[in-house]
Amino acid sequence: MDILQDTNTWVVVSFVIFIVLAVWKGRAAITGAIDGRIERIRAEIAQAEQLKEEATSKLAELKRAQRDAVDQAAAIVENAKNETKTMKKDQDARFKEAMERREKQAMDKIAQAEANAIAEVRSLAVDMAIAATTQVLKDRMGGAEGDKAIDSAIAALPSKFH
Repeated sequence: MDILQDTNTWVVVSFVIFIVLAVWKGRAAITGAIDGRIERIRAEIAQAEQLKEEATSKLAELKRAQRDAVDQAAAIVENAKNETKTMKKDQDARFKEAMERREKQAMDKIAQAEANAIAEVRSLAVDMAIAATTQVLKDRMGGAEGDKAIDSAIAALPSKFH
């Protein structure tokens, strides 16, 4: 049997020729399609890297903003504590001043009440002395002896005025 007359040989030869022609004519289309796909993948990778860089930049910016916010919050808390201490000191000083003022007012009222009581006692003592003197004078100065004492007192008046 001759190889050239075998149908299997011609099928194989035809198949090889078909493959060679397909590769020779289709290579440009296949490589173009593969190259296009490679370029799309490269573009997607570049875009993904750019997005990653943007996301990293945004993350760093947000972390920085968060640190700034935490620092600012700490400063606000510290400022509030200082203001609270200052306000407490002011309130304590005002309270102390108010208590001292009220104590002074109370002491003034006590002194005034004491002065009024002393004046009242003196007035009462004077009234009692006048009443007692009036009674003594009435008892002792009655009659002729009283008239004589009044006349001698009237006579002595001009010498006491000059």
